[in-house]
Amino acid sequence: MSDTNPRASIKIPDDFVYGELRADHVKVPTPAPPPPLGPLAAFVGDWVGNGFNTIFRPDSSATPTTLPNPVPPSPLPRDNILELNLTSENLSFSPSLGSVPNRGTATQQDIFLNGVPYLQTVSDITIHGEKVGIHVEPGIWIHVPATTVPGLGESVTRMASIPHGTTIEAQGTFLSVAGAPTIAPVDITPFTIGSNPPKKITFPSQTASNPATLRIPQDLGPFITRGTITQAMLDDPNSLLRSHIGKQKITNTTVIIISTGPPPPPQLLPFGGGVDNIAFLLGQAAASAPNAQGLLMSAIFWIETVEEVILVPPYKVGRPHILIKAKPSAPGQRVSTFSVTPPFDLEKPRQITVTFTQIQYTQTVLLNFAGLTWPHVSVNTLVPADDIIVPASVWK
Repeated sequence: MSDTNPRASIKIPDDFVYGELRADHVKVPTPAPPPPLGPLAAFVGDWVGNGFNTIFRPDSSATPTTLPNPVPPSPLPRDNILELNLTSENLSFSPSLGSVPNRGTATQQDIFLNGVPYLQTVSDITIHGEKVGIHVEPGIWIHVPATTVPGLGESVTRMASIPHGTTIEAQGTFLSVAGAPTIAPVDITPFTIGSNPPKKITFPSQTASNPATLRIPQDLGPFITRGTITQAMLDDPNSLLRSHIGKQKITNTTVIIISTGPPPPPQLLPFGGGVDNIAFLLGQAAASAPNAQGLLMSAIFWIETVEEVILVPPYKVGRPHILIKAKPSAPGQRVSTFSVTPPFDLEKPRQITVTFTQIQYTQTVLLNFAGLTWPHVSVNTLVPADDIIVPASVWK
């Protein structure tokens, strides 16, 4: 049987409810309301988006990557390939877990977490008409209340598993800001392992106009012409995010900042979290010559409230609802669809103001191999997969 649902999906059994085991096995306490989710309350349902991914991957002399254009000799080693992906992403969240008890000791009382399981799938759509899966990630986001042991404020954590052989625990904090976010640049340039400040080494593959380099795709000419992969995106993948929101009216943004490692930056949690790799990735117990060691993951998620003005065509009460798409703000991006049912007849087109939530993120994974640390950067802008029901209140 073929799968007729193209989305990712995740579902917890309907009769599964987190709770505490009763000490007396008799008394049935009044169920307490679930703990808050904090910013994770926005992670509901299914989301879709088209994004951009960059990764320098190892290129072994035992299994070299065959490229269509010959690559001239270079003083730099031929031990890596820069892969660029235009991506299509599905991100699905299940309902929240409810009350997850964690036991304290000594002076720390018990705390109760709440979390949202998720499933992320990412496919490469760089070649028109072709779709190749490149990433699948099951995981859970959890909200942790403030504690005295340790003495920390409330936080969030993303726990995830990646099929290449890595698991992550990325902790962080969050804040809310008025208006649109400030999205700083991100650099994909590799640097010498352990160098501080980073000793960066730029590779020919980072020059978009060079068609004879260690890169997939090699010839970016057609993509540059269409504006889908540009030098600006290689210099700073976050430029795609800024381009997407450049023409939008964003009224509020919740910012979630997470990392698997301790500071810097200083706003993250001082300990806990981490990355674990299978033996193949580490290469040796000390990871002195890894195949591709996942070293650190950091990410920023922006949960944005977007205000949109849409034009509703003439309408007669009793007719089916009208589907209206939001205006595209960047080439090749997914847009929200609004389901509109006017409560009265419209003799002529009418503008209404609606709002919706979108999620943007930038994520950097640091990979160690061949004596360098290689930033692996992924960015995307996600909108609700389902039609957004426009409430009656917009007509008042």
